[in-house]
Amino acid sequence: MALKKDLGVLEVFCFASGAMISSGLFILPAVVFANVGPAIILAYIFGSILMVPAIISKIELATAMPKSGGTYFFIHRSLGSLFGTFAGYASWFSLSLKSAFALLGIGLFIQPLFPDAGPEMVKIIAITFTLLFTFINIVGIKESGRFQVILVLGLIAILIGYIFLNVNYIKIENYVPFRPNGWRSVFTTTGFIFISYGGLTKVASIAEEIKNPKQNIARGMFSSLIVISILYVAVISITIGILSGEELQQTLNPIALSASKHFGGIGYWFLSIAAILAFITTGNAGLMASSRIPLAMAEDNLLPGFFGKVHIKFQTPITSIFVTAFFMIVSISILDLESLVKVASTMMLILFFLVNLSVILMRESKIITYRPSYKSPFYPYLQIIGLFVYLFLIIEMGIMPLLITLFFFTISLIWFFFYSKSRNEKQSALLHIVKGAISQKIVTPTLTNELRDILLQRDNIQADKFDKIIQKAKIIDLNEGASRNQLFEKLSEIISEKFNIDSQKIVNLFSEREDKFSTAIYDGLAIPHIIIEGQNHFDIVIVRSKSGIIFDEDKAPVHVIFALLGTEDKRSFHLRALMSIAQIIQNKNFVENWKKVENKEDLRNLILLAERVRKGKI
Repeated sequence: MALKKDLGVLEVFCFASGAMISSGLFILPAVVFANVGPAIILAYIFGSILMVPAIISKIELATAMPKSGGTYFFIHRSLGSLFGTFAGYASWFSLSLKSAFALLGIGLFIQPLFPDAGPEMVKIIAITFTLLFTFINIVGIKESGRFQVILVLGLIAILIGYIFLNVNYIKIENYVPFRPNGWRSVFTTTGFIFISYGGLTKVASIAEEIKNPKQNIARGMFSSLIVISILYVAVISITIGILSGEELQQTLNPIALSASKHFGGIGYWFLSIAAILAFITTGNAGLMASSRIPLAMAEDNLLPGFFGKVHIKFQTPITSIFVTAFFMIVSISILDLESLVKVASTMMLILFFLVNLSVILMRESKIITYRPSYKSPFYPYLQIIGLFVYLFLIIEMGIMPLLITLFFFTISLIWFFFYSKSRNEKQSALLHIVKGAISQKIVTPTLTNELRDILLQRDNIQADKFDKIIQKAKIIDLNEGASRNQLFEKLSEIISEKFNIDSQKIVNLFSEREDKFSTAIYDGLAIPHIIIEGQNHFDIVIVRSKSGIIFDEDKAPVHVIFALLGTEDKRSFHLRALMSIAQIIQNKNFVENWKKVENKEDLRNLILLAERVRKGKI
C-alpha cells in the first residue's frame, strides 16, 4: 500500500529543523567545552560547512529518487545489495540512536521535578516519551507533521528571543583563551558534534510522503540548514559569553543557566521548556524517519515482509514503527550519553561518505532515467572533497565507535549472505558502470525502469493511451545503415506477424504512402503511417537508426522513426498520436539523446519521460 503525500515545504523545514535542534544545542556544548574551550563556536561553524557536500548530494539523490528509506535507498541503488544492507542497518541504527539521545535529554530536564526519584527516572521519562511518539506516528504522518510544525516554530521563536535579550550581557573575556587545546581539539570536536546537524538529512527518509518533492525537498532542506546554523552559532556564542568556563562544565543545561543570570527563575524555566520542546521534535522526527528504513528494506526483500506492513486506516508502516521504538527503548536502557553520541556520529559520517560516492556512481552510470530536479553544483569536486573530509572525521572519532560500527557491518554481512542475497535481485549504478567496460549482456533494465516509475510518480504523471501503446511497442534498433525499402521490410515482418497481414502488402502500403508525400516531417524524424483493414486496431513500431535513413533526398537523414498503423475507425486517435510525437520530438536534446542511449529500453524510457500534454490534462 502506498504512503500518503501529506508534507509540504513548511513541514519539510520544520521536520529538518526539529531533527537538528536538540541535545546538540542544549547539552553537547557543556559536554565538550572542557576539551575545546570557546573554540567550540568554530567547531559548530565547521560542522555546518562540512554538511554542505552531504546535504547537496542528498538533495540531488532525493529529488531523483523520492522514496522511503532515504540514504539506504540511494546507496542500495548505487552500490548494490551488500552495501545497501549495511547502509540500511547503519541508517536505521544511527537515526534511532540520535533520537534516543534526544529522548534522554527530555529525561535529564524533567528529572529535577522528581527530587526523590533516583537517576533511573531519566530513562523512565525517555521511554515514556518514546511510547507517546510511537502512538503519534502510527496515527499518521499528517498529524505528526502538524505536531512538528507547531513545536518547531515555537522553539525557534524562543531561541530568537534568547539571542536578542542576552546579547548585551556578553563578557568578551570569556572567549580568552579561544583555542586552549589547539586546532586538533577543534577538528575532533567537529566530528563529535557533527550529530547536531545530522538530523537535517532525515528528510530523505520520508521523501515519498512529501508533496511536490521536485521543489519542496531542496527548499525545505536548504532553508533549514541556513536558519539552524545561524541559530546554533548565535546561541552558543552568547551562552559562552555569559557563563564562565567552570559554570559551563558543571551543568548539562547551559543555555537555561545563562538565561537565569539576568532573568532569574523565569529565564531558566523558559529555556528549559524550550530544550524539552527541542528534544520532543527530534525524538518525533527521528522515530518517523528511522521507521521508514526497515519499510524500504522489506520492499527490497532485505528484511522479512512483515516489516513492510502498512496500516490500512492510517497508511503508516506500523510494524517498522513498533520495532524501531523497541530498539530506541533498548538503547535508552543500556547505553550512556557519550556512547550514544559517538556511535551515532561515526555511523552518520560513514553514510555521508557513501552518499557522496552514490552521486558519483549515479552520474557516471549514465542511466537515462536518473533525472534529479536539483543537480549538485561543482560536480564531482564537491563530492570528492566530501569523501576526504568525512573519512578524516571518521578517523578522528577514535577506535571504540569504529569497532562498534565494524560490529554492525559484520552483522550486515552475515545477514546479507544468509538471508538477503538470494532474495534480492536489484541492480545498481555500479553494475551499469562495470557493464560499460565489460559487456552489455550482464545488465537488464531493472534499475532504469524502476527509476522511470519513480519519476512518473514524482511528477504525478498519469499514463494515457499513447503511453500504454509505447510501453508495449516493438522497437527496432539499427546500428548499420539501411535504405527506406529495407526499413519497410523490417516493419512488415513485425506487423505481418501481429496482425496476420501479408508482409509484401504492408511494404506496398508504406511505399505508396511515401511516394505520395514524404513522411520525413522534421529534422531527424519520420512518421510513416498506413491504414489497415478491420476495426479497433492501432499500433506503433519504434525505430532508431544510428547511421540515418534517407526518406527524401532533399532532407536530412532520419534517426527517429515512429511507424503508425491503424484501422479507419482509429483516425481520431491517430491525430492525437501525431500530436504527442510532435511534442516529444521538441523536448530539449531529444534527438541527440536518442542517438546516444545504449539499448531499446532506454529508447522507450526516453519517450515515456518526455514532457508533453497528456489526455485529460489539456
